[in-house]
Amino acid sequence: MGGDDVRTAVDEAVAVLSRVPDPTAPVLDTDVAGVVWHIGECLHWYGHDLLLGRVDLTAGRYERDPDAGYGRLVTGLTTWGEVLARVLDAADPGERGFHPFGSPDPAGFAAMACAEVLVHTGDVVEAVGLRWSPPVDVVVATLARVFPDAPTDTDPATTLRWATGRADLPGRPRPTSWRYASAP
Repeated sequence: MGGDDVRTAVDEAVAVLSRVPDPTAPVLDTDVAGVVWHIGECLHWYGHDLLLGRVDLTAGRYERDPDAGYGRLVTGLTTWGEVLARVLDAADPGERGFHPFGSPDPAGFAAMACAEVLVHTGDVVEAVGLRWSPPVDVVVATLARVFPDAPTDTDPATTLRWATGRADLPGRPRPTSWRYASAP
């Protein structure tokens, strides 16, 4: 996985997130705007974490601007997605970066970024009642990279939501905890 996968996931997410009628609608333990900020924050950190190697920068802060309107948050998602995509495009495949789940290579960061974008966009559309189908090829690649033990004989989008504890799959218990297989 790489920069183009991140671009595709972000473009598809932004297309639907731009249609959200109420960014203050509740989603998980925040609102739509908070989820969009979280996605952008993940993309921001993944770019830093890969670029700076195995250095743990979690003591640093990236804070949401309380005056940023929803449109700026969506634009930020696009911007941070492109920054990460460019870092991924320039990275040597053997590079490693910091993540609490291991030391991912560029493909691992790309897959984690796609998972964050796709799963949380799914959270939003489910909460506000919009229709959206994530890009199947990106979902399949994401599952293969960060959830290699996930079933492959089920709908990929549902399987990604199942792997993150958000959906049921017939005949399989819903995971109560999960983590990315981020390191190769």
